[in-house]
Amino acid sequence: MKKLFIAIYILLIATAVNAEVVSQNVEYKHEDIVLEGYLAYDDTAKGKRPGVLVVHEWWGLNDYVRMRVDKLAKLGYVAFALDMYGKGIWTDQASKAQELSGHLRGKPIMRQRARAGLEILRKNERVDPTKIAAIGYCFGGTTVLELAYSGADIAGVVSFHGGLTTPKAEDMSRIKAKILVLHGANDAFIPPEKIAAFQEGVGKAGADWQMIYYGGAVHSFTNPAADKKNINGLAYSPSADERSWKHMQLFFDEIF
Repeated sequence: MKKLFIAIYILLIATAVNAEVVSQNVEYKHEDIVLEGYLAYDDTAKGKRPGVLVVHEWWGLNDYVRMRVDKLAKLGYVAFALDMYGKGIWTDQASKAQELSGHLRGKPIMRQRARAGLEILRKNERVDPTKIAAIGYCFGGTTVLELAYSGADIAGVVSFHGGLTTPKAEDMSRIKAKILVLHGANDAFIPPEKIAAFQEGVGKAGADWQMIYYGGAVHSFTNPAADKKNINGLAYSPSADERSWKHMQLFFDEIF
């Protein structure tokens, strides 16, 4: 009987722990495009708390991004993965991913669609609108930089192995967000001239920025599925993944 009681008690504890994080799909629109994001939060937390916007890789909103959102919720944040492509649109084929991201990359719609997702998070009743950050992976890393350059009223952005763009002339005086770039030192997708142009650009803009390199890490170092993509230059690095996640948390401690 005692063993049965202990087993039931352990089961109840496990159920309670699992029940802390609530997640749901959130349908919304940008212009005439129906989008579907993914929201997660700890339902035992009281009061408003910081919100974190998450922008997916060029593959689209998939299980990897949902995993990151759930991890953020367990840390106490309200996390929302926006959708850059459209409801149900994602791929595991590089050619299709290049096509999908190409419709947005470097165009005004990239910033506009990111802002649409940001507003969904900002309006959430659990979010403190004065404490919002955005993080992104690869294509998403580029997106959050562009969000910062657009003058979005957020505390900071974190780019994980993202493409490094530079602020436009009209962006120079409007960057409010602090910037953290987490970069694989051996990332062949980002040539040295791109890195130099990024650093020069944010420097001229007077932005509060920092960049951390992970020795031996290449592109997509945070994604355990990177090795399965069979794309040269993509590889998962457990150590860089762990270290970058910790650096993100330290950054959040600073900006929140």
